[in-house]
Formats: sequence, structure tokens, C-alpha cells
Amino acid sequence: MANSTLPPGTAPIKPQFLLSLEPRAIPDDDAAEGSTSYTNTRSDAAIGGEDIEEGGRKLSGAQRKKYAKEDRKKQRGANKGRRFQKVRDDLELCFKVASGRQCEFGSECRFTHDVPAYLAAKPKDIRFPSSKDLSDSPPFVRLPDVEMSESVDAIRSSLDLTTTCALFEYTGECKHGLKCRFLGSHVVTKEDGELELVVDEDKKARVAASETEVNFIDAESLRKIRTKKYPHPISDAYLKEIQNNANEEKKADEPSPVADIAAESESPAVITSAPGPHQGDAAERVQNDTPDVPLRFVEKKRLQWTGKTYLAPLTTVGNLPFRRLCVDYGADITCGEMGLAMSFLQGSKEEWSLVRRHPSESIFGMQIAGSKPQLLVPAAETIGRECAGNLDFVDINCGCPIDLVYKTGSGSARESPLAVTQHLRLMGDRRCVVLDAAGKLGKIIVGMNKALGDIPVTVKLRTGVKDGKNTAHKLMPRLAPEWGASAITLHGRTRQQRYTKLADWDYMKTCVEAVRAREAEEDLPPVPIFGGGDCFSSEDYWYKMDQYGVDGVMIGRGALIKPWIFTEIKERREWDISSRERLELVRKYAEYGLNHFGSDTAGVNTTRRYLCEALSFQYRYVPIGLLEQLPSRINDRAPAFRVAMSWTLLASADSRDWVKISEMFLGPAPESWAFTPKHKSNAFGSEESQG
Repeated sequence: MANSTLPPGTAPIKPQFLLSLEPRAIPDDDAAEGSTSYTNTRSDAAIGGEDIEEGGRKLSGAQRKKYAKEDRKKQRGANKGRRFQKVRDDLELCFKVASGRQCEFGSECRFTHDVPAYLAAKPKDIRFPSSKDLSDSPPFVRLPDVEMSESVDAIRSSLDLTTTCALFEYTGECKHGLKCRFLGSHVVTKEDGELELVVDEDKKARVAASETEVNFIDAESLRKIRTKKYPHPISDAYLKEIQNNANEEKKADEPSPVADIAAESESPAVITSAPGPHQGDAAERVQNDTPDVPLRFVEKKRLQWTGKTYLAPLTTVGNLPFRRLCVDYGADITCGEMGLAMSFLQGSKEEWSLVRRHPSESIFGMQIAGSKPQLLVPAAETIGRECAGNLDFVDINCGCPIDLVYKTGSGSARESPLAVTQHLRLMGDRRCVVLDAAGKLGKIIVGMNKALGDIPVTVKLRTGVKDGKNTAHKLMPRLAPEWGASAITLHGRTRQQRYTKLADWDYMKTCVEAVRAREAEEDLPPVPIFGGGDCFSSEDYWYKMDQYGVDGVMIGRGALIKPWIFTEIKERREWDISSRERLELVRKYAEYGLNHFGSDTAGVNTTRRYLCEALSFQYRYVPIGLLEQLPSRINDRAPAFRVAMSWTLLASADSRDWVKISEMFLGPAPESWAFTPKHKSNAFGSEESQG
């Protein structure tokens, strides 16, 4: 039986491990989907007391209460506008020279070509630990002492010939050459005393396909996108067609061919300009009239996802190294971080990096958000062409709740920033949203289906926009039959609700039943439906699968806190993971990060930043041995508890301790580098925890 002395919603820690009955302050879970505000719900009623003096004047109890409240506000909430600058070498070597090539700029190059001077100024190589170097007891990561030879000159004093470079170990070649912070593992000294880079040609040929990331966009395509010269023949024809139809409708003063979802018409609306896959001859006629359409909707790949585990797309933290880690632990379906259609069409390198895929991701998709067909359809056509053969689906985000996305009309909203501003001025906070605008969403799905060829289009949405006004049960039955969605994911919360309440799985079941009823009535093939919200254990996963009619459960926060949840699901058990196994997880993340972000100084510290971001969720895991009852629940807040020494750092909420963990695997953090945690509650002493 759970400890009755603990407040409701508190993790059931065994009494002998408790340090306090007060739950620890845990950051707002909106961080899993991006930046947002954080509201502390604790009462200020107890603040008061005697008068105090400040600046030579006396403050009343009420004034003291005000100042105390303001002081607490400074210590909570999100650290907005975080910026992470790249940390580079003090003396930067030309990348081509570092790789053993000639630089075409010669003496005009803005980087140094003086290799001896660079090596003399370069920081010492980092020792990257192997699995056998990890331990359950301090110092947890044990690296053997290596004495430097007295014959090693000052130029080579930064080299450690016993270190290991993740890139070289995986691919047989390190693209960073002399700039690599693990240089000693792939360099030899020639007879003339100069250093020569080593390339393992056998390994390079053997593992190239299995370790090389895909979905890179070439410089010429990027140039065409930025100069608005990239061709969109399918999108252009489709957008012209719906514009012509809109003009004809306006002239005829007839109602829109797509009924608004709120109208609740008795018969389903028909999109004459953008037919779905089950509209027979009409669909085929429009296809024939549209130039360069590669195939009919009925030829789309069918998604066989029943029973597969699905890692949710997660902003910031759902990067490629994290997805690789989850694949290792059993994730079957992975999806890249949400990208904005406008940014793809502007040729943003950062946005295009979000479609990068590792070969270990057996079923991979990308997620996109936008406000209208004019953005999403051409963006989809460009992505489909550039990622041809390496993309299994494209997901439309109709459910992202974060203000940055919502206010620009993407995610669960559809208006432009200007329109939002005008609405706020004239009508308060009444915003039209995609979830309440079925006509626009239908045109987006159908247009993207055309533009993407045989790549399926999936839709992720929330139950609605505002609490008490769920709309998903009306919208979901139309997504596949009328517009051609190949899969649906429903997050069991409204946009307004965020993570303040548990997901409404009973309502999700109602939505699933509505979809299945229409499929049965019209004899349609079933579309995969995944539910999402609060899944944190194997027991909970299989209960939701059995009780709510979904084909699978998309996992987001549960995977952020314990990436091994996919192993638990596959093996139907709760994994009492050890601290050493946790350290191995961190080691693998660091290794995958170096492989993806790079092994030079900039890559090492980018990996360090995202490792700290991952640890900002993983510290919340409470070891099974400390709990009175299982399984643990994701919204339970852990009180302060006593933990074994081997778990001390891993369970620390202090962001400075996350930096210490990163230093075990990535070497000392530079003095100029600082990690600003997502939430102020993790920044003890200051809002910037110095590494």
C-alpha cells in the first residue's frame, strides 16, 4: 500500500528513503514540445510577517509579500530566449588543410594553414571511455592513466594515442582530420616528423552504407530554394486549381465545397478541386487534368504499423542521436523534430537538417507544420523530391501547442502573425485554428498527398483547442476517407490544456470508434490510429492497447525520462535498470552525438549541450527499488529522497551536475561554455550553470 502520509500526486517513495514530504519542483512538461510559460500553482497565502526595511524605507507585510512573490517568480518558469553559441578552437585551422587537402584560397584564407602552430595551441585530446570503463562506484568512469613519452615535442603534446574517435571507429575515416579532439586514434608520424591521417579503407568500404546518414540536401538545390527557382510543378498546378475553384465559387456566391467542421452537415462534403482516395472517377479525372502527378491516391504505400512502438517527434530533444538511442532500446517508428514549412521554403540549413536519417531507423518520417496549402504543399513537394527513397511518411502537425508555432498559424493554429495580431486587437483571444477549419486542413492533406507521390501523409492532432470543446471526434472520421490520410495520431489533450491534466483516453476511444464506424459503413480499409499521452510503463502501454482500441501508443515524455521504455514494452516488464546501465546509455548518447554533430571542438560542445538537454529529463527517473508500488506514473512528483551514491549525480536536479556527467565522456567543458537549463528551477545559484 502506498505511503498515506504523502500528498496526492506524489511518487510513492518508501519512507526510509524520504528526506521530505514536499514534492520536488519538477519543470513544466510543455518543454517536451518547445518553449512555453510555466505557472507555479503553490499558494502565496503563507507569506507575510513583520515589516522589513529595504533601501532605507520600511515595507509593510503586504509589500513584503509582493517582493517575496516577485523574487520567487524570478526563480521559476522557463529561461526564455536561450542562446548556445558554438565554441571553437582559439586558433582555427582551415578545414581543407585539416583534412589533408589544398585550400583554393591560399594565403587569403581567413583560417590558419600553420599546422604546427595549430597543434601547439590545440587543447589536449579527450579520452572517450568504453563500456568496460564504467563502474557503479565513484568515480563511475575509470580511465587508465597514460604517461606521455618524454620524446614527444610541444607540437604533439595535445595528442593522446590511446584515445578513441567515434567517427573513425564507425566509418574508418574522420572527416574532421587534424581538428578532431580524438586525433590520437587516427594519426601516425611520418619519417620526416609530420603527422599523417589514417584511413581504414576496408572498414570504410564495409560500413559506409550502414553508418552513413541520409537526406542531405545539396548546395545547388539549396541555392534554388533560396532564390525561389526550385520547381514545384505539382504544387503550382494544384494551387492554381483550388484558386480557380475559389474564384468561381465567389462569383456564384455558393457555399464552400468543404463544409466547416462546426456545421455538422448530415452528408460528408466533397472536395471537387482536391478529391480524396475514395471518390472514384472524380479523383481520376482531376489526376489526369493535373500535370506531372506521379500516381493516383489509391497507389499510396499502406502503413502496416499495428503493434509497432512509436517515438513521438520532440522539439529540441528528439534529435538524431536521441532517436538512435531509442532505436537501440526497441523503438520501431521514429519521426524527426517538427519543421516549419516556411523555413523549408526559405532554404534554412537548420530546418533541412531535421530530415536527416540514420540507417538504423527502419521506419522514419519527418513532421511539418504550416498555416496554409500555399506553404505546406510546395514544401512537401520539395522534401519528397530531395528525400526520395529515404522517407517513409510525412506527418502534419495539427496539434503543437507551443506559442511560437500556434501564434504563427502552424500546429493547432492556422493564422499568419499579422492575422493573429489583428485578431488580438479587435477580438481579444479568439483565434481560428486548423482543428476548427476542416476545409483548409482537407486541402492541405490532399495537396500534400499529390506532391509527395507514393510517400504517405499522416496527421497528428489534439482533442481540440479549448477545454470542454473537443472536436477530434468530428474531424478524425474524415481524414482518411475524404482526404487520404494514411495514419492518425491523437494526443489526448486540448491545446489550452497543455500538460496540466491527464490525457483523456476515454475520449480518444470515442474518436477511434467514430473512425471505425465510418470505415465499416463504407467498407474502407482501416487506417492506423495511435493514441498519445502519459504512457510511462509497459503495464500502462499494454492496458491502453487492450482497452482503448488504438493500434499503438506514441511515446514522448516517457521516452525522454527513460529511453529504455521501449525495451520494457517489448519484453512486457519493468526494467530495474542499474546506475551502470544508465551510464552506458549516456555513453552511447555521447558517442552518437559525436558521430552526428562532429568530433571537433564545435561538435564536442554541441553534443555536450544536447546531452545536458537529455539529462534534464532523465534525472526525473526514480529507481524502482525506492518505490512502494509499481508501475510509476509520469505525472507523479517525486519528493526529496535519499539515493545510493551510484545514483546521486544521475538523480540530481542541478544543471551543474548534468555538466559534470557530460565531462565524464566529453572532457572538461571550456571556460567560455555555459549550459542554460530550460527551467530556472534547475539553475541553482544562477540562471546560467557554468561548465
